[in-house]
Amino acid sequence: MKLALPPDSDHPWITPSERSGLRQTPDYDATVAWLERLVNAAPELSMHSVGRSSQGRDIHLVIASTEGAHTPEALRTSTKPLVLAQAGIHSGEIDGKDAGLMLLRDMTVRGLKKSLLSGVNFLFVPIFNPDGHERSSAFSRINQRGPEAMGWRTTARNLNLNRDFAKAESPEMQAMLRTLEAYEPDLYVDLHVTDGIDYQYDITWGNAGPQTHSPAAAHFLADTFDPAVTGDLEAAGHIPGYLVFGLDPQNPDLSLFKWTASGPRYSDGYGSARHLPTILVENHSLKPYPQRVLGTYVFLESTLKTVATHGEALRRAIEEDRRRRPDPVILGWTVDRSAEPEIIDFKGVAWRHEPSDISGAERVVWLGEPVDKKLPRIEPTQPGASVPRAAAYWVPAPWREVIERLALHGVDMEILREARAVDVEVYRVADAELASTPFEGRVRVELPTAPEKIERRVIYPPGSARISTDQALGDLAAVLLEPMSDDSFFRWGFFLEILSRTEYVEAYVMEPMAERMLAEDPDLAAAFEAALAEDEEFAANPRERLQWFYRHTPFFDPEWRIYPVGREPMPSETPGEPTP
Repeated sequence: MKLALPPDSDHPWITPSERSGLRQTPDYDATVAWLERLVNAAPELSMHSVGRSSQGRDIHLVIASTEGAHTPEALRTSTKPLVLAQAGIHSGEIDGKDAGLMLLRDMTVRGLKKSLLSGVNFLFVPIFNPDGHERSSAFSRINQRGPEAMGWRTTARNLNLNRDFAKAESPEMQAMLRTLEAYEPDLYVDLHVTDGIDYQYDITWGNAGPQTHSPAAAHFLADTFDPAVTGDLEAAGHIPGYLVFGLDPQNPDLSLFKWTASGPRYSDGYGSARHLPTILVENHSLKPYPQRVLGTYVFLESTLKTVATHGEALRRAIEEDRRRRPDPVILGWTVDRSAEPEIIDFKGVAWRHEPSDISGAERVVWLGEPVDKKLPRIEPTQPGASVPRAAAYWVPAPWREVIERLALHGVDMEILREARAVDVEVYRVADAELASTPFEGRVRVELPTAPEKIERRVIYPPGSARISTDQALGDLAAVLLEPMSDDSFFRWGFFLEILSRTEYVEAYVMEPMAERMLAEDPDLAAAFEAALAEDEEFAANPRERLQWFYRHTPFFDPEWRIYPVGREPMPSETPGEPTP
């Protein structure tokens, strides 16, 4: 597959970036104006605003369809598979926008690629982060070669959208989640530019592996999608590869990390949790901008061709993943450090160490010479925290923000109209600690140890939500609501109130009460003496000694550090019946 020559500079449909020789990228207004002109000339295209940025700019979605399917309902019911590609989630990494404009033009008014839309429908978001896109200068990404001026990584509120899929803090991400829910694409493509170590590959991509929440989709991508797109890119003169990162910047050959997003803060981790096949594309920042844009063009073209050819297999994989009800539910994955790493063929670049007068240490100097190597590569395939699958989760009405976020994700739920008493399991998060610095607009919560599980009957007031896990998004609900999940709402700080104590005791009240408690309860007295003997710091702290007694009174708040989301256990097996 060879890329068609760009149009002449005076061609009416040359893109703004092509007019500059692919050295520049147009600003937001110029991009939108060009797209509006294209949409008006091409009956296959329509353009819609799916939401607004923090500064009020429209987030545009272009629909490409030859069957007149320009609404969510029409696209959901179409027999053709649907691909959604987004560019500019990090708006300095804008290769995808300029490639997408060229492809939309060539599939329509230029007539070179019309056949691509015969078997697939296409959604394209040219600028996901418009405010970051307009914070443009030549000094945005210090280690990226082109375009001459580029946008900023984060939004106007300094939020990184590719850390926001789970918590959905930003209006931009909320717009995207509504779009995913409304259109239900069969493949989601997230276009980036990476940095890090140098290598020969100009375009790489990765996805959540088969060990994660959507194994059938992962196998489809590895066995069908990757070989097809790799072949097309190689035929066009590119060097494609799987997305990896170097683990040690001072020793690039020490080990490579095979990208697998274990949590739903990232696009591909989120796609895995909601059973939406998702690909994270990373062009290499040290390659020239024209090469990166043309590589993205070929990637998108090949994606549409491949999905059109294998759409039925892709949809079967999605349905297989949606039907899964794994028990236990794995909340994250880690690297098994005891296992031998995989040795892979790697198209690297030569480097050497040199002493640095600036840092006072050795520095890595890249030499620009291609070197094929065999390097170890590790991958997070070992399950981390896991929980028995709950039948349902119960979110009390006062936590309205959490209920609304779950609804935004498309999770089905029952909202109570009347109070209901339910036997549930709740957690006591005794060891929860606040992070020392904020991250992505929130103060995260750390859990050094697993929380204690407590059985109790809870009366849930009207407005509370019951979220069954027997649904396609049941795994996503579990990952968002189980506190040990690294991207749970709890870990993102949505429940900070439960960590605050609101009632206290004065020493002049506690002293005589403690004396009576010791005199009346020999077991308590023995426990107190043991605590004094085992912990010198406790024994030397008058306040903590009084607090120890306070915690043993009925006056102490029993709801302190109780995570309010309840787990409804799975129904017990009927005695005497075989396990299915």
